[in-house]
Amino acid sequence: MLTLTDNAVQVIRDLTAQSSSSQETGIRIASQADQAGSLVLSISDGPAATDQVIEVEGARVFLDPVAADALDDKSLDANVDQQGSPSFRLSQQTTG
Repeated sequence: MLTLTDNAVQVIRDLTAQSSSSQETGIRIASQADQAGSLVLSISDGPAATDQVIEVEGARVFLDPVAADALDDKSLDANVDQQGSPSFRLSQQTTG
């Protein structure tokens, strides 16, 4: 299952708090039907019926079935640049 770094949790909570007052809001990672292997990240008011939901310390991530399968062994990290723009990156999960 996709894991979230502490940085990702904080950035996701900050993004969703700015965009909505709903506690169901999170980020959604979904496959793009017209571009095999491409994923798109967006802010969503809630999960779709078939989404896998990952919640860590108030940060919610919704994964469509294709994205959930593709990201099963990945970790999501995030940073915010000096202009306040967030960026996300995926890496292989480390086993310890």
